[in-house]
Amino acid sequence: MQKISADNIIHLMKKQLLFLVALLFCLTAAAQEKRLNAYGIGFYNLENLFDTCHDAGKNDYEFLPSGSYRWNGLKYSSKLHNMAQALSDMGTNVLKGVGCSVIGVSEVENDRVLSDLCDQPVLKARGFKFCHVEGPDRRGVDCGLLYNPAFFKVLDVKLYPYVPTEKEGERFRTRGFLAVSGVLAGEHVAFIVCHLPSRFNGSYYREVGAEQAAAVKNRILEKDKNCKVFVMGDMNDDPTDKSIHEKLAGKPEISEVGKGDMYNPWYNILVKKGTGTLQYQGSWNLFDQILLSPNLLNKNEEKNFSSLKYVKKEIQRMPYLFQTEGKYKGNMKRTTAGGVWLNGYSDHLPVVVYVAKESGRTGKVNIDGKLPEYTEAEQQFMDKCAEELKGYIAKEAASK
Repeated sequence: MQKISADNIIHLMKKQLLFLVALLFCLTAAAQEKRLNAYGIGFYNLENLFDTCHDAGKNDYEFLPSGSYRWNGLKYSSKLHNMAQALSDMGTNVLKGVGCSVIGVSEVENDRVLSDLCDQPVLKARGFKFCHVEGPDRRGVDCGLLYNPAFFKVLDVKLYPYVPTEKEGERFRTRGFLAVSGVLAGEHVAFIVCHLPSRFNGSYYREVGAEQAAAVKNRILEKDKNCKVFVMGDMNDDPTDKSIHEKLAGKPEISEVGKGDMYNPWYNILVKKGTGTLQYQGSWNLFDQILLSPNLLNKNEEKNFSSLKYVKKEIQRMPYLFQTEGKYKGNMKRTTAGGVWLNGYSDHLPVVVYVAKESGRTGKVNIDGKLPEYTEAEQQFMDKCAEELKGYIAKEAASK
């Protein structure tokens, strides 16, 4: 039998002690590591989600069975199916089987298309609901908000109008700013969904829109400084443009974000990686953005998730969203292009940001969640738009 010396015994005991200390340290660290609950917040331009019926007073004639798109029941049903597939897949590469809790959308015609969209099996299975307020856009396209009520509770909804300046002219009409206030992870959050004026208009129109969206955000924070605000949408401008970088104060680095600023996580995606959410003549733009208020950020490389904080961002690039052959291989697979029905999706790619919070910290929100009242100028403009719509409807009825 082999004899073990006293020195060897002491050496073995020391090794065992060190192992036990190391194991204890690992177990303690694991116990101290906080479990996080993550939430996906998305945005997607649905590119002309119209039904097949005429909305009184709206110029939606292109999307009727007799219109230029020959928009019929088959095309509408296919569009709903395709958009629901993409919406349900958003965020699932990170949150498998769960996806996004909230998704802002643009280019939707009315309540009916959003109801039909939420009735699609893949969205209905998760219980998706929607928020929408009819706006003054002459074509009838609006913004909306889809949400999973298992994660997000709606407290208030308002459409703040885009009020044209004297330079734009009193007849200019476009989409407003859909604001939805609610509770996510036990905290007061607000979403402002935008679709800024087209590039057919000058940059001034989008700068005015961004300034007005920022004003809505500021009014929400004045009412509740702890509210976490997301400004999202198809901005029709890149993160580097004046509307976003200056008027919305979208900063490219967390360290640069001051009290009245917002963080724009998409800036460096375009500038440093040279990619985006839509293509024009072979070049990328990044019009689809989600900006975050400062209270959603961990600064100085902190990792404090005792309240909701930003984690990461992603452009969603599901393979089926792209054309796989032909002249436009690699471009987005649209519903129609060049007068041809492609049975596709959209000319934009969806985007998602992820926020997280330590589990067990979903306390009650002691606020009413009411959004700020309309300004006098906003109310007057909405009243004027309502009277205009009545006039358009009366004129249509008289012409029949």
